[in-house]
Amino acid sequence: MAENAQSPAPIRRAQGKGDDVAQTPQFEWLARAGLAARGVIYAIVGVLAGKLALGDGGKTTNQQGALETIAKQPFGKALLILMAIGLAGYAIWRLVRAAIGHGPEASDDTKERVAGVASGIAYTVLCFTAVSILIGSGGGGSGGPDKATGGVLDWPGGQILVGIAGLVMVGVGLEQGYKGIKKKFLEKSKTEQMSEQVERAFTALGVSGHLARMVVFSLIGYFLIRAAIDYDPDKAVGLDGALATLGGASYGPILLGVVAAGLIGFAAYSIADARYRKV
Repeated sequence: MAENAQSPAPIRRAQGKGDDVAQTPQFEWLARAGLAARGVIYAIVGVLAGKLALGDGGKTTNQQGALETIAKQPFGKALLILMAIGLAGYAIWRLVRAAIGHGPEASDDTKERVAGVASGIAYTVLCFTAVSILIGSGGGGSGGPDKATGGVLDWPGGQILVGIAGLVMVGVGLEQGYKGIKKKFLEKSKTEQMSEQVERAFTALGVSGHLARMVVFSLIGYFLIRAAIDYDPDKAVGLDGALATLGGASYGPILLGVVAAGLIGFAAYSIADARYRKV
């Protein structure tokens, strides 16, 4: 509070307005809708990858591909509108939490606030992707990671920037693994409201899901580092490319199937998290 009192008046007013927003029921609703939307996206990515691993006609895809898959379903436009609202809610929740450092039920440290900014920006982009698909200008995947990486590599110091981005992604992956193994994600959940059976299932889904994300994020980071070292943007991959790499490795169908199951687990965890998360 003392630090807040020493801040300039405009900053104090902005923080006060942020605090007011964080205490509203609408803010909580947006957060929970966003967590559910995140779960739906990971479910589609995981199911399609799992079908590919089983030889049942699936494919590797990323978050944009998952949204495009939704758009092709019966009532796809209505479903995509709901997804766009949920993704916007998730982005707003993360950005507001990053700005003020807390919600109505929990607080964040500096590292969590920085991660909140990155997550909020990523899901803002994903929300705009959903909207662009709705109005007919999305799809095609023309802005893939290789093209983005190629643009950055041409900047002064571009190789260093891409290499740092790769190291950050590997770090994110390792942090996901740490959260899974140590079950740190439970600290953000209302476990006291769960029955013993629900907590056991919630924990298992969270562990498997975070470990699966560790694998794909670490692979994305690894290939970014390779792209930087070799000055070759074609070596950069996104989520779909990381899954495809797993599928093409020795024992690929098994590895891809295990990670796909983990992503489906993370999807189920996210949907349950929409109910039990301390927002």
